[in-house]
Amino acid sequence: MAIRPILEFPHPVLRQKAARITVFNERLEELVKDMTETMYDAPGIGLAAPQIGESIQLIVVDIARLEQEQQVMVMINPVIIAQEGSQIDEEGCLSVIDLIANVTRYQKITVAFQDLSGVAREISTEDRFAVVLQHEIDHLHGILFLDHLSALKRTLYKKKVKKLLADNKA
Repeated sequence: MAIRPILEFPHPVLRQKAARITVFNERLEELVKDMTETMYDAPGIGLAAPQIGESIQLIVVDIARLEQEQQVMVMINPVIIAQEGSQIDEEGCLSVIDLIANVTRYQKITVAFQDLSGVAREISTEDRFAVVLQHEIDHLHGILFLDHLSALKRTLYKKKVKKLLADNKA
């Protein structure tokens, strides 16, 4: 297992549509271990493969009920197949540094996915966990939570990042 660097906006891999996974092997299992270790080290509650430079449809999310526990759900090729309602929740992202904002998401969702063995599964969830899944699934489509904000907030954030990048080069 290894902790991988997390890519930050505006890295181009974060904007790519991730490829569907068709091979379930040891390499995939190792990637899941690396992602899990990276997620907990960050610390975060979810991580999508594109965030570590792997443009494939894979996410890991922490489903533990207590902070002291660690329990990971692996979702391969996840697709939201049903949704209802609406909620506003505060979000941040390991790839979008120094930004926390309210985002509108579905309140309840059903996700079809494959597990690490390639077995088809479904999960229905709501509230905060539904937000986490929608956020991570967005990454697989090249969408960042930043894209759900107003044009003004996006522009201000992009200017801030541009200035930070320019300052780091100087």
